[in-house]
Amino acid sequence: MTLRVLALDHVGVLGGAELSLLDIASAFGDEMSVRLFVDGPFRDALANRGVDVQVLPMGALASVRKESRTPSLAALAAAWRLAEVVANEAASADVLYANSQKAFVVAALAGRRARRPVVWHLRDLLGAPHFSALNTRGAVMLANWLATRVIANSHATADAFVRAGGRRALVRVVHNGVDPAPFDAVSGVAPRALRHSLSPDAAYVMAVFGRLHEWKGQQVAIDALAQLPAECALWVVGAPLFGELAFETALREQAARLGLTARVRFLGFRNDIAPLMRAADVIVHTSTWPEPFGRVIVEGMLACRPVVAASAGGVGEIVTHEETGVLVAPGDAAALAQAVTALRASPARAARLAEAGAAHARRTFGVPAMVDGVRRVLDEVLA
Repeated sequence: MTLRVLALDHVGVLGGAELSLLDIASAFGDEMSVRLFVDGPFRDALANRGVDVQVLPMGALASVRKESRTPSLAALAAAWRLAEVVANEAASADVLYANSQKAFVVAALAGRRARRPVVWHLRDLLGAPHFSALNTRGAVMLANWLATRVIANSHATADAFVRAGGRRALVRVVHNGVDPAPFDAVSGVAPRALRHSLSPDAAYVMAVFGRLHEWKGQQVAIDALAQLPAECALWVVGAPLFGELAFETALREQAARLGLTARVRFLGFRNDIAPLMRAADVIVHTSTWPEPFGRVIVEGMLACRPVVAASAGGVGEIVTHEETGVLVAPGDAAALAQAVTALRASPARAARLAEAGAAHARRTFGVPAMVDGVRRVLDEVLA
């Protein structure tokens, strides 16, 4: 019997959760259709992979944020109307699969109406500081009541769900997977040319990747650069995906205030992540809040670069300190600068960590393992 999965996601941009769904939907092929609540690059990426994708506008539901305390009546009405639309489509599906919290709310209501099981792929640490208390309680109550299974992208994510009141029996852990092919395809010439075009005078480049947001910690990387010699540079790769323009301005002002304008390159959103990582000397992960997983860390490993990561949340499930990378305290710019300095001083150690990290990433965080994990959960639900 052919499996029929209706997947939902509430955003149109390409964040880590969306990149994972892109790989999952591509692997499932005709078995999975995707419905987004916002149009954007994510729809284009899915369509280019041959995935059946449509946009169902969410209206006033867009006003509800992770930090929201009380949703408006208009938002609740929009969620109910959207759930009705999804329920009609779910009549021809075997299971509803929600890839985000907002999508889960709609999927739960639609699944109840259409009498279809609902699987929530939880990719966030529920609770402060990521979510308001009301959002956390509401999501957990809804999951306990209407979710058939909750897939957590790390044990840290699973534990946070349970601490918030979620039923442990619902949870299955499936780590995110990252395709190594883009990193394998990078030639030796391309990174050198990219490095020369971006920072021709830099003797050492550290790079931080991710959406521009205070909790992602780009400000920590800039503070760490201020403690490194003048021949060191920093690449800030990423954009404010959800309107955090003020934070981007603050980062540029911080660099100027510290006299680092010439040493910090703000590269914005880029599609050439693999060449950029290969062109840098070290990849730094600087989240100031616990990270649910840490996809960028796996990418840095696949690029065969040493990784220095903030040790909180799911990061410890990816990096073993001094074996596959270096762990430092979140938000500690001095510790980050010291770790980078030590790697720069010992190229042999940096190479050893990079090689071990690359092998670990390939062995543990492949796309096939992620897809198989998701399929096992769906098979379990339908059994």
